[in-house]
Amino acid sequence: MALLRATVPIELTGRRLVLRPLQASDFERWTEVRTRAAGWLRKWEPSIPVGHADPSIDRRAFASRCAARDRERQLGTGYGFGMFIGRDLVGEINVSSIQRGPFQSCYIGYWVDEKYAGQSLTPEACVIVMRFAFEELLLHRVQVAIIPRNSPSRRVMAKLGVREEGIATRYLEINGAWEDHMRHAITAEEWSVRGTDLVRDWLA
Repeated sequence: MALLRATVPIELTGRRLVLRPLQASDFERWTEVRTRAAGWLRKWEPSIPVGHADPSIDRRAFASRCAARDRERQLGTGYGFGMFIGRDLVGEINVSSIQRGPFQSCYIGYWVDEKYAGQSLTPEACVIVMRFAFEELLLHRVQVAIIPRNSPSRRVMAKLGVREEGIATRYLEINGAWEDHMRHAITAEEWSVRGTDLVRDWLA
C-alpha cells in the first residue's frame, strides 16, 4: 500500500470543480468563506474543542489543520480536498477514517459555501471522490453519515442514488449535542454497476 499512497493523485478534476489539498496559503480564501457562511455551516459541524483555536479565524490553527491533513495523506488514512472553481474556494470534501484489512472502508464528509448551494457542486464532488476511493485507493465501501434534518445533504445522496442504511442513534457530537445520523453507503460492487453512469452524468 505504500506504493499506492505514493502514486495516487492529489489533484482531482470534475466537470466544473478542481479538488486539491488545502495549503496554508489558502487561509484568506478559507477565512472569508468560513466567517461569512458561519451560520449556514456551524450548525452541522462538531464543536471546536475547549482550548483550541478556531481555524476559521486563526492563521496558525488553519496551518496546523492543513499539516494534519498532509500527515493523513502520507499515512494513507485520509485525503482532504478543498473544492475550487478557478481561484474560488467553494467548499471542502474529505475522505476520512480509511480502514484497511478486511474492512477496506472510508467516510466522506463535505460542506459547500452557502453562496454556491443549489448548484449541484456537492454531488459532483462526491462522484469525484467516490471514483478516487474505488478506482485509485481500491476501497470496498464508502460511507456518508448525515443528520436526518439536514435536507440539503440528504438531497445530495438522493441525487446520486446512494443507499440509506438506517439511523445511527446519537452518532456524533455536532454543535454541542449528540445527534442521530442517517447512514448511507455505496460498495465497490455497486460502483462497478453504476460508476460509469455516475461519471457520465456528473463529470463528463
